[in-house]
Amino acid sequence: MTPLRQKMINTMQMHGFSPRTHKSYLDAVTNLACYYKRSPEQISIDEIERYFMYLVKERHLAAASCRLYLNAIRFLYLQVLGWTAFDVPIQLPKRPQRIPELLTRQEIGLILSATHNPKHYMLLQCCYGCGLRVSELVKIQVRHIDGERHLLRVEQGKGQKDRYILLSDTLLHRLRLYWQNNHPDSWLFYSNSRPKKPICISTAQRVFTAAKKEAGVVKVGGIHSLRHAYATHQLEAGTPVHQLQQLLGHKDIHSTLRYIHWVPSYQQDRSSFVDLIAALEVDNE
Repeated sequence: MTPLRQKMINTMQMHGFSPRTHKSYLDAVTNLACYYKRSPEQISIDEIERYFMYLVKERHLAAASCRLYLNAIRFLYLQVLGWTAFDVPIQLPKRPQRIPELLTRQEIGLILSATHNPKHYMLLQCCYGCGLRVSELVKIQVRHIDGERHLLRVEQGKGQKDRYILLSDTLLHRLRLYWQNNHPDSWLFYSNSRPKKPICISTAQRVFTAAKKEAGVVKVGGIHSLRHAYATHQLEAGTPVHQLQQLLGHKDIHSTLRYIHWVPSYQQDRSSFVDLIAALEVDNE
């Protein structure tokens, strides 16, 4: 490992970046160095600009990928190398504004019904019933469930922040049944091959994709669609935006407000939370 790579890792650790950000930033900087076949310390601003032209015109990277590269390279030069005057006037492709294909309650009911493995069934129920990111979902431990207060503790979610999520009566009841039948030791959703380890993110994604396919749901989107559905269905029930922001773990209220545009009929109610799992049962009757 080069001294510069180690210094970048140390700096990212000091900033509290997640392991996924570590990998993405290191990959971006490594690709830059490989392109010019020399250390980033020896690459000029003009060369960096040309490199981004290459990413856009020849590699045809999406806007989001270009921004990730730019954030990684800026971090390297500003935070690691300390180039205070560093600035790259790069024109990136515009990020397309798309509304995801939102899942209805009926479609979620079909997806859950198509999940025959009890552990996978509980996994998808938790994802939808709590609006979790998949990285948060796979890291749930038994001790994170507070049955007395109907709370789920999310430890070190996005941005390295802890938060609590309300557990509905229906979801808590099903979690208790799941524990009685499966007796998970530490991790709620443990790996079959390594019971002392949690299920991996890719496995959770494959579980959702397979269930969606079997259910005949053709809308585009992975397991994150369940988080979008949680947010929109809570808003449809009148959940206040500031409450939803806390439940979703959004740092910026604007991240939550985008869901308002996806729910044109939104009207804030006095109620602050709805039992989405119980609502699925009503819809299926």
